Amino acid sequence: MQEKKLIALLNAVLNTYALLLFSNNRLLAMLLLVVSFFNPTAGLTGLISVIAAIAVANASSLAKWNIENGIFSYNALFIGIGMGTFYSWGTAFFVLLFVSILFSVVLSAVLNNWLSRLALPFLSLPFILCFWLILLVTKEFSAIDLSMRNVYWINEMYAVGDNRLVSFVMFMENLDLPPLVATFFRALSSVFFQNNILAGLLIATGILIHSRILFSLIVVGFLSAYAFNDLVKAYDSGINYYLLGVNFMMVSVAIGSFFVIPSFHSYLWAIISVPLTFIMVIGLGKIMSIWILPVFSLPYCITVLFLLFFFMLRTNNKRLVLTPLQLFSPEKNLYNYLNNKERLNYKNYYRLQLPFLGQWMVSQGYDGSITHKGDWSKALDFIIVDDELKTYSGQGTEPENFYCFNKPVLAPADGFVQEIIDYVDENEIGRINREQNWGNSIVLKHAEGLFTKMSHLRKNSFRVKTGDYVRKGDIIAAAGNSGRSPEPHLHFQVQATPFIGSKTIEYPFAFYIRDNENKRTIRNYDKPSEAELVSNVTANSALKKAFEFLPGYRMTVEAKGFAEESWEVLTDAWNQSYIFCYETNATAYFEQNEAFFYFTAFYGEQNSLLYHFYISAYKIFLGSERNVATQDIFPFQLTAGGVIKWLQDFIAPFYIFGRLHYESKTQTSGNELFNPSISIRSKQMMEFLTIKKLISESGIEIKDNEIISFNIEVNSKLIKAECSKRY
Repeated sequence: MQEKKLIALLNAVLNTYALLLFSNNRLLAMLLLVVSFFNPTAGLTGLISVIAAIAVANASSLAKWNIENGIFSYNALFIGIGMGTFYSWGTAFFVLLFVSILFSVVLSAVLNNWLSRLALPFLSLPFILCFWLILLVTKEFSAIDLSMRNVYWINEMYAVGDNRLVSFVMFMENLDLPPLVATFFRALSSVFFQNNILAGLLIATGILIHSRILFSLIVVGFLSAYAFNDLVKAYDSGINYYLLGVNFMMVSVAIGSFFVIPSFHSYLWAIISVPLTFIMVIGLGKIMSIWILPVFSLPYCITVLFLLFFFMLRTNNKRLVLTPLQLFSPEKNLYNYLNNKERLNYKNYYRLQLPFLGQWMVSQGYDGSITHKGDWSKALDFIIVDDELKTYSGQGTEPENFYCFNKPVLAPADGFVQEIIDYVDENEIGRINREQNWGNSIVLKHAEGLFTKMSHLRKNSFRVKTGDYVRKGDIIAAAGNSGRSPEPHLHFQVQATPFIGSKTIEYPFAFYIRDNENKRTIRNYDKPSEAELVSNVTANSALKKAFEFLPGYRMTVEAKGFAEESWEVLTDAWNQSYIFCYETNATAYFEQNEAFFYFTAFYGEQNSLLYHFYISAYKIFLGSERNVATQDIFPFQLTAGGVIKWLQDFIAPFYIFGRLHYESKTQTSGNELFNPSISIRSKQMMEFLTIKKLISESGIEIKDNEIISFNIEVNSKLIKAECSKRY
């Protein structure tokens, strides 16, 4: 129990330091912690303040997630470093420090509650308010003295690392750097109320390692501030380092990449935000000078809050997207957003299936050259063909000679029967009925503003009547040759209104099999094209049972070189299912439907068996069709680091040239009806421009409707994991 508490405290402390730069990266956090101790007194005071703030938050029973992520303690860190920099230690000093920390936690919790209702952050407002009070009251507290440590900071360096560190620091200070570069590093160091190149260089290095996008926006904010100052001539002797660091550079990062998905438009707004903040700095500086108080980061806070609220008022959010899920990394936020936008766009659609049994061909697709034109262009015509692509047997002179004639027509989804026409006679082959264009037809209502219509049906074949409720897959009629139909076929369209002659709308089918040149692929939320052979998915009961991870399902996983892992299926507050590993605290979210099991997100260490299972079972086809390839795209942040990855990160807000592909196939042996053995083979490939490279290969073995093992080979290293279900 004590060990868990210490780990939780360590995580909260590191997250607090990382949060200063919009991150939860441990390496960056440790680097910032070290830099803060360049002024040992200030660094130690800051650390004490963080631990005290975490203790107060825990004692107050505030939200554990917010505590561990440093939400209630990073303002206390600013207060601690500020007081340690400008005041001398003493009894009165620590009393005021702890009162200020308590007040900052209270302010953080209250402001978080108020502003979160508007989906806004409280930023560094608690620090600003607390430190203003500290500056005002210490004028009356004779027991608290100002410190000169920040003036004679070289002495502090000596206390940390004797002559060797001092010599190195002085070497860095005396480097013949361009003035702009030296100012950039000093501005970064000012986050800790410091003014030295080495601290700024280390912070810049940590930022670059953590995020290329964040680093680029730090530079954008810095250069934008300099350019605007050069234009308006506000600071003839140069902009104050602190104002550069905590206002202009931070506002660029916040608007350009943290609260907004990085893009061309977010960078544009990052540049725009700097002059806005610049004006705030000067205006608020004049106002606060009345009370002899610095503005600190107040201009940054006001600019960010007002811009974020302004962004929320827009009616079109396509060009500038507010971050939907905060992953504390611009790259992760961007890649995760792009991946979800591509993979999970099905949430925008009702789940439709093909309205027939077996395999049919699309004889006329969207924008077809025969009749699918104008307002009725987004429609599909289906027929059945044989191996010679003929639509009939025998002479083909009677409707009954055609393969699709009188075949069952199915409801594509649950809904109510809106309208039926069932009085049009069948045409002779080769003739059409223009007066009753649609022939016998049925319109189904699936939701408000969503209807499907099937036409040219056989007279007297309807099994339902107007007002009936039908379920997906129910037989509702039979294909015929009525209306404008020279030969039997099935016309299908989606429409927004309930009438027989309604205009069509473009709409995808949820899942279907496409057979193209002897290659079978599963298409999801797609629209069939002309001449494609398509069919519905038939579920494989053994696969569905194997991947039926219901809440409470438990599994133990073992592999050589890894500690044993215990997994359990849980659900969160939004009823989303996920697999949780108790040993690593890793989490893998997933979904399952009639066609697929697939993972939607992974959080945790990549050196875990759950992560390797996530990679292996990223998307599994649950159908019984043989030789069907399932393809998908991983979020790009799963890519291993390297020069190409860094290059992609730098230009990702503007152009994506790399993709991480996934493909899987299922093989069944033995009796398919009674306890078959199933093997799933998958591979992960990296694509840069036109070059593809195999990254890893995986396998999953299923026996008696349960997953018994999986393996993955990465960098010539084979990992074999044995799985056993726990009851």
